[in-house]
Amino acid sequence: MSVFSSPVQTAEIVTTLRAAGCVFAEDEAELLVSTASTPEALAAMVARRVAGEPLEHVLGWAEFCGLRVVVEPGVFVPRPRTEFLVRRAVALARAAAVPPVILDLCCGTGAMGAAVLAGLSGAGGDGAGEGGAELHAADLDPVAVRCARRNLPGAHVYEGDLFEPLPSSLRGGVGLLIVSPPYVPSGSIGLLPSEARLHEPLMALDGGGDGLDIVRRVIAEAPRWLAPGGHLLIETSERQAEATAAAVAGAGLRARAERSEELDATAVIGTRP
Repeated sequence: MSVFSSPVQTAEIVTTLRAAGCVFAEDEAELLVSTASTPEALAAMVARRVAGEPLEHVLGWAEFCGLRVVVEPGVFVPRPRTEFLVRRAVALARAAAVPPVILDLCCGTGAMGAAVLAGLSGAGGDGAGEGGAELHAADLDPVAVRCARRNLPGAHVYEGDLFEPLPSSLRGGVGLLIVSPPYVPSGSIGLLPSEARLHEPLMALDGGGDGLDIVRRVIAEAPRWLAPGGHLLIETSERQAEATAAAVAGAGLRARAERSEELDATAVIGTRP
């Protein structure tokens, strides 16, 4: 508990958050109290949360795969379900004969890339720049890119549309291409929780008519960037998995879909022969 917050004050914050509809009011109150630097900052943070701003934007960070990832207001908040793709990526990287070049496309805050490097380091490997995997990341959103550069100090982070800003030297050399693209159908955006609709960028959510516009663009270009034997891992929904896998196979990659019921997560993996 913070030095400037009493149990009574914390209880009042819990009551305020619960009245605003925060389901996990007790947990959120503890996080707000422990993060705030002054009583004034705490009051402002509580007010922002009551107004509906995502907790992670208020705190300035999100927990992802055991890491504390910098999250600025207005950026996409990394989701727990994406941890499934990270696990699969780490497993494939461990199985590689040499540490792979990793590309985190539609990287957002860089959470996936950071978690993959951390997973490899924990497995006995090294991080980027330490004889381990080399990480590159790219996103179109300048705010997300700013966050990614803070979260990935040893990586190469580019701002631009998908593969466009990447150096040509990466073509044919990427061992692991990880992507958590926007894949919500345009017609379903209105069904998302207000925290996402009102506080996260539409470009990070809207995947077009069937949700696969960006997915198809990534898949079409991926074979040019993958090294022989390299893998594309792309997050999608369970109902989109068949169409996504078909697109991956149509691009000349060996395709398979994998599912985690625990995390309600689906990933399609394509491997360049």
